[in-house]
Amino acid sequence: MSTFSTPAGPAAPKKEVDVNAIPLYSWFLLLFLSLMWGSSYILIKKALGIFTPMQVGALRLSISGLAFLPYFLLKWRRVDWSKFRWLLLVGITGTGLPSILFPLAQTHISSSVSGILNSMTPLFTMLIGILAFKAPMIWAKAVGVLLGLLGAVLLILGGSEGEFGGNFGYGLFIVLATLCYATSTNTVAFKLKGISSLVISGVSFTIVGIPAIILALSLGIPEVIATHPEAWTGLGYITILALGSTVLASVLFFHLIQIMGPIPSSMVSYIVPIVALLWGFVDGEFIGLIHFMGMAMIFIGVYLSRRR
Repeated sequence: MSTFSTPAGPAAPKKEVDVNAIPLYSWFLLLFLSLMWGSSYILIKKALGIFTPMQVGALRLSISGLAFLPYFLLKWRRVDWSKFRWLLLVGITGTGLPSILFPLAQTHISSSVSGILNSMTPLFTMLIGILAFKAPMIWAKAVGVLLGLLGAVLLILGGSEGEFGGNFGYGLFIVLATLCYATSTNTVAFKLKGISSLVISGVSFTIVGIPAIILALSLGIPEVIATHPEAWTGLGYITILALGSTVLASVLFFHLIQIMGPIPSSMVSYIVPIVALLWGFVDGEFIGLIHFMGMAMIFIGVYLSRRR
């Protein structure tokens, strides 16, 4: 789900934490979490060599939903089902649509650019909070959003080869995905208060994951697995994406929030795009000055948007 605010929950709770008192292993877990989330885009890229974007999305949702199903069955009686419409909205915007939008975008956008653009999620989280949920407005935050948007436009126009006039429409798929993440985050923060983040994750993943299994079967995935010589390799990429970068990352993030307070949600905003950029470099993607300029503008925008 959401890569920076939370996979299926609100931004980190605003409590004061003594940085010096944080256990050393927590910092290693934070780095591991960032590596998992930052690796999502290269995994999607590799899977697209075997499966279509819709198949990648359906498989990711199916595997994630099945992984969360035991937890859902254990906790479903404790769920406040009067808030089903909000849980459904979180499922659709927090995991359903983005799982399809990112593969669609990455048919024409490099994995490194995808990772950088996704760092806009905190900016849209703040913007939607102001527009839809009447969160307080601070001018520094508004400037941060504007700067981040300009950085995104620069990245999209620069394309994957550093030449202006890139695949703007496909870049907008990623922008739409970050808007979905931001909608999910604000929905949890304002409409699902008092419900455990892990319960929300379990319910929302299951809500979209079970129908995704039917979608996966209707898209001819069994035939691809039976006939494509590299199908099992592609399925391995998607399994790592679903179980590692989605399910395990969700659980790990919530654990770190309890120990480190707001630090994880702040730091991953900067670490994850760098990991995605490094993976792109290793895989031979073009990375030029324009990418660093766009990333810097988004980073500054995120920093300004987090100021109080």
